[in-house]
Amino acid sequence: MSESGFPDPSGLDMTPPPQLEAIEAATTTLGFNMASVRETGALLRALAAAKPGANVLELGTGTGIATCWLLDGLDQDGHLVTVEIDPVVQQVAKIDLGYDPRINFVEEDAVSFLHHAPRGTFDLIFADSIPGKFSELDDALALLAEDGVYIVDDLLPQDNWPEGHAPKVPKFIDNIKSRAGLTVEYWEWSSGILLARKTGDAG
Repeated sequence: MSESGFPDPSGLDMTPPPQLEAIEAATTTLGFNMASVRETGALLRALAAAKPGANVLELGTGTGIATCWLLDGLDQDGHLVTVEIDPVVQQVAKIDLGYDPRINFVEEDAVSFLHHAPRGTFDLIFADSIPGKFSELDDALALLAEDGVYIVDDLLPQDNWPEGHAPKVPKFIDNIKSRAGLTVEYWEWSSGILLARKTGDAG
C-alpha cells in the first residue's frame, strides 16, 4: 500500500484475466484505440478486490478491456455496472463477458446515466469517458459511497488524444485536488492515474 492507502503499483499482480487476450484481439480487429493499458487494468483489479461485495461503476465500457480486469477483481458478491453509448464497441465486451451474472451492461449516454443514477451507492468508479471526468464531475463524485474510490487514467499525453483535450487535463487535476472531502493521489505511472477516496462531502 502507498501512504494514502491505495495499492502500491510496484507490487501489482500483472497476470492477465482469462478473457483479456480474446478481447484485445477483437479490439485490434475493430480498430478501437482508446482501451486502457494493462498496468491500469491490474490496478483496477486490485481496487475491486480490496472491498468485499463491491458495487462498481465503469463509465465507458469500450470493448471491455478494463471491464474484464474489474470483473477479475470482484468477489462473487460484487456487482459491476458498465455504461457505453456505442453499441458496436460494447458488443465486443458482451461476447466475452456477458455470461457473468455480476455485470450489468448499460447502453446509454454517460451524461444521462450520471443524472439519474442513485447517489452514494458505488464503492469504486472508473471514469473512462469525458462525462464523469471532464464534465459532470460533481455528478460522478456524488455517486460514491463513503470511503469509495474514484479513478481515472490517460492523464499523461497520448497519441490518440483529440484536439483540445490536452488543456483539460491540468484543469481537471487542479479541480479535483481542490475539493474538500477527498484524499487525492496523482501518479505519473502507466498512462497517468488519479485516485480519489471519498472521506466527506466532495462538492
